[in-house]
Amino acid sequence: MNFDTARANMVDNQVRTTDVTSHSVLTAFLTVPREAFVPEKSKTLAYVDNDVEICPAANGQPARYLMQPSPLAKLLQLAEIRKDDVVLEVGCGTGYVSAILSMLAGSVVALEQNEELAATAKTNLSSYPNVSVATGALNAGNTTGAPYDLIFVNGAVEELPQALLSQLRDGGRLVTVHGQGGSARATVLSSERGAISENVYFNASVKPLPGFAKAREFVF
Repeated sequence: MNFDTARANMVDNQVRTTDVTSHSVLTAFLTVPREAFVPEKSKTLAYVDNDVEICPAANGQPARYLMQPSPLAKLLQLAEIRKDDVVLEVGCGTGYVSAILSMLAGSVVALEQNEELAATAKTNLSSYPNVSVATGALNAGNTTGAPYDLIFVNGAVEELPQALLSQLRDGGRLVTVHGQGGSARATVLSSERGAISENVYFNASVKPLPGFAKAREFVF
């Protein structure tokens, strides 16, 4: 399989066709080898227009996925990343999105709570000098590198904890997919003088991240 050709086809047929026009985002998707961030058995699936499993469900934890290219590219375009931004990626998995972010931002903290995935990400990102991998609960963020210009949540969430929002720099923004399934929406939360504002953009059905489920309420 010619991965270079597959990568170019992914950008032309999956990314550009969903209104992604940012030159920097397109260049990053053309440059980062997606096949290097999926398990060996799944390399031929790296460029399909779908989520790719990177870690099966185990020990009560859900399966984890590499996000489908088209919604990922739209979310990264929505983030309007600047070259000097300090970025926290929540749920880095095997490091693919971190590698893309490294081409768009000044520095990236890649946070992962699954120790096996974090170890894989460290190996995969060893040639990306402006990325550091941190291990810890996703919903707690990473205070060591805070405050951040951008927090990119790599998956869908039902609820965002204040602990994560408090790590935004004044003027910073958090990009996530809020909700479940087909009704979930791409959302940007911005921090201005201690207040958080929210803007909702497009529907995006992506896999959920563990640790962000809304607490279930008892109903009589």
